[in-house]
Amino acid sequence: MTPRLPRVATSTAPATLPPPLPGLDPAWSRLVTVPGTPSDSPGGPARPARTWHLLDTAASLAALGVEPVGTLLCVHGNPTWSYLWRSVVAKSLAVATAGGPAWRVVAVDQLGMGFSERTGVDHRLADRVADLGALTDELGLAGPVVTLGHDWGGVVSLGWAVDHPDLVMAVTTCNTAVHQSADAPIPAPLRLALRPQLLGRATVITPAFIETTLAIAHPKLDRATADAYRAPYRGAARRGAVGGFVADIPVDASHPSAVELDRIAAGVASLQVPALLLWGPRDPVFLERYLDDLAARLPQADVHRFEGAGHLLPDDADVAGTVFDWLGDHLPDGRVPTPADPSLPADAGADTDTDVDADSTHRPLWTHLTELRDSDEPALVEMAAPGGTRTISWRLLARRIDEVGAGLLDLGVRHGDRVSLLVTPGADLTAALYACIRIGAVVVVADAGLGLGGLTRAVRGARPDWIIGALPGLAAARALGWPGRRIATVALPAPARQALRVEHTLAAVARRGAERLAAGSALPEAPAADAPAAVLFTSGSTGPAKGVVYTHGQLGAVRDALAGQYDVGVGTGLVAGFAPFALLGPALGARSAAPDMDVTAPRTLTARAVADAVVAADATVVFLSPAALANVVATASALTDDDRRALGRVRLFLSAGAPVSAALLTAATQLMPNASAHTPYGMTEGLLMTDVDLDGVRAAGASGAEGICVGRPAASVRVRIAPLDADGRATGALTEAPDVTGEIVVVAPHVRDHYDRLWRTDRASRLGVSDPRGHRTGDVGHLDASGQLWVEGRMQHVVTTPDGVVTPVGPEQRIERVDGIGRVGIAGIGPAGTQQVVAVVETVPAARRPGPAAPALADAVRAAAGVPVAAVLVVPVLPTDIRHNSKVDRARLSRWSSSVLAGGRMTRP
Repeated sequence: MTPRLPRVATSTAPATLPPPLPGLDPAWSRLVTVPGTPSDSPGGPARPARTWHLLDTAASLAALGVEPVGTLLCVHGNPTWSYLWRSVVAKSLAVATAGGPAWRVVAVDQLGMGFSERTGVDHRLADRVADLGALTDELGLAGPVVTLGHDWGGVVSLGWAVDHPDLVMAVTTCNTAVHQSADAPIPAPLRLALRPQLLGRATVITPAFIETTLAIAHPKLDRATADAYRAPYRGAARRGAVGGFVADIPVDASHPSAVELDRIAAGVASLQVPALLLWGPRDPVFLERYLDDLAARLPQADVHRFEGAGHLLPDDADVAGTVFDWLGDHLPDGRVPTPADPSLPADAGADTDTDVDADSTHRPLWTHLTELRDSDEPALVEMAAPGGTRTISWRLLARRIDEVGAGLLDLGVRHGDRVSLLVTPGADLTAALYACIRIGAVVVVADAGLGLGGLTRAVRGARPDWIIGALPGLAAARALGWPGRRIATVALPAPARQALRVEHTLAAVARRGAERLAAGSALPEAPAADAPAAVLFTSGSTGPAKGVVYTHGQLGAVRDALAGQYDVGVGTGLVAGFAPFALLGPALGARSAAPDMDVTAPRTLTARAVADAVVAADATVVFLSPAALANVVATASALTDDDRRALGRVRLFLSAGAPVSAALLTAATQLMPNASAHTPYGMTEGLLMTDVDLDGVRAAGASGAEGICVGRPAASVRVRIAPLDADGRATGALTEAPDVTGEIVVVAPHVRDHYDRLWRTDRASRLGVSDPRGHRTGDVGHLDASGQLWVEGRMQHVVTTPDGVVTPVGPEQRIERVDGIGRVGIAGIGPAGTQQVVAVVETVPAARRPGPAAPALADAVRAAAGVPVAAVLVVPVLPTDIRHNSKVDRARLSRWSSSVLAGGRMTRP
């Protein structure tokens, strides 16, 4: 039964123009009356004349003297109005004024909403779709039309698109839904609002529904903007449609609007036009399952999740800029582009060279596992296994992978399913990862180093179908509502299994698989090289962690790049103090050991733990993060003579993930005197881009050049620079010229495929790079005359001062040479173009509390910096990322120093 609203909901009032409101140009507003139709009209039942308020840029475009290439039809939801789209309207005119494509924007106030007519009657979903169609007929929209809808306006706009296939050229949405699954309840806030005893009071009699909507904006709306949203709804008599919209939500199949919603949902799946789905994950009403449903109905859609944004997405994030960037890429002149269309513009400064050839013959990631499946030689050594060190042979590992893979298939895991692995490095993680990849499932790897909040964002964003986890991961998944059916790596008592919603154990899955294989079932054919294989999450050191999608071919290329660069392969013993390399050991055919350490805290690794792992794996190659390496050096005094002899057998050690000083590498070589010390440069999007050895690091240090030398490109890698302009943006054409500072751009066969559900981020990482294997790294640096790459910081940490652009690494290096200074972080404060440089330093010995530097120290820092420094602040410890414990969080330092220098509390950053 549809909830009833109070009598006041049927009030009538004429349409009006809005009063002056911030961000809303009165020239955009107009009233449009749609004539009524008599009862005997061919179009259907009688319909009275209705007057709408809408924002329309037709007159503004005419004043500019430009013809629109098409119309962007914007439809708000409940309880907003066309004010929601003010940034879209403004952006459209800015683009047209700058000479870009001129899109007419029509943003409507739905009947009963905003400043449109209060009709005194209920408008069901079917009525709203038909009413919008009558309005566009009256406006004479002839196409092409792109729809943009939010909340229930998204449903209405998609209904219009389904009904106007001859006009619609693309569809775009923000936080909307077209289907309510019967096996999932509607979100709790709507269940509460729909209670008969609350509906009228919360939505009509009081402004509670409106106030709640405004309160969940991220960041919080300023008072003037919130008042603008309230303006059309002052008084219960003007809020009837707010309650009517809520009452019209089809909670089940018996609801009067359920048939229309089902019709729209089915029609959306038949739309064969470009689509863009924009999402705010912090929305308490439109949950991610609705995004999943939309993406499944529109498989051609581009998706972008604005991490940190919520329900009021156009206010929370740059929806306007994203929409017009997307339109420029997909419909530059109002037409759907085709690859053969010669009129489409080429990317400015595009990388047109494609001389970096990928391996033409793809070898699956498990090739060496197959070759070694009959070997009883060690494949994995678990140093921290329960009960002591455990060794797993190639034979056992290969069999276990096959059994787990077959068991997962038996449970219903299918090609393309996502499987989140919440397991610490070891045999269980290795078997689960390779089993999933072998059967075509997509593994989701977000390591515990992200912290609980980062893990939650990562897992929810990746939307896994399954979770394979140890007890800590499963407990977090249950407590925080992570999606996915659950498989435990350990046996659990029945009450714990029930509480954690665990359906199976990994051992039971393997037994099922063994039975399946014994009965004659075979594993499927190897997935295609271009099929997705993994979603690997970045460290989150420069913002929310991003999911990086790799195909099977690209993972194979990563393996081949590492094998070729460092001569690691069958028979090599490898100690991996960094999870990605522990997982790649079997792919390389290397015997690998993960040392006994807390993977969430690399600084816990000791020299003795490394020596023990070297002995256990008979290792000749060691990979450690810089933070781990620093603690290994710091705990070297605990090494025994046997430990030192074992470390003397190491021929190669690698340290990467953050800058590694010559002093630290030198100290490490004293522990491993026969090893060549290397520090590769790479990122989650491409694990190996360049490499430099200790001699190269020393030579760079003696050169006096600015930045951190990371060496020459690895085989099959090309490095170029996108020069910075005066505003600190990388706008120049790609170049290999020496001593040009800009964003570092790489092209390689082992670069990632794309970012997961981050269309805008992915687009930014490819701008000006036509090769699909290209990637704008976000790092800033330069090439020298010999072709070596020097890193000078991150693009987002570039400081734009009145005297020019300042990259942070150079001043940090110079300041670190001052006596009594440890690590340094350079921060920029103030508006872009007039920013001031602040130096935040650790002292030796460490300061007890943060505060301004002593005058003598501040003078020494300013003298060494080489750039004007506005302030010098001292902290006990600089904030760093969680995964590496090494990368200084300069963005955090900027926020902190801005606060304390403006008179805020002198807390630790």
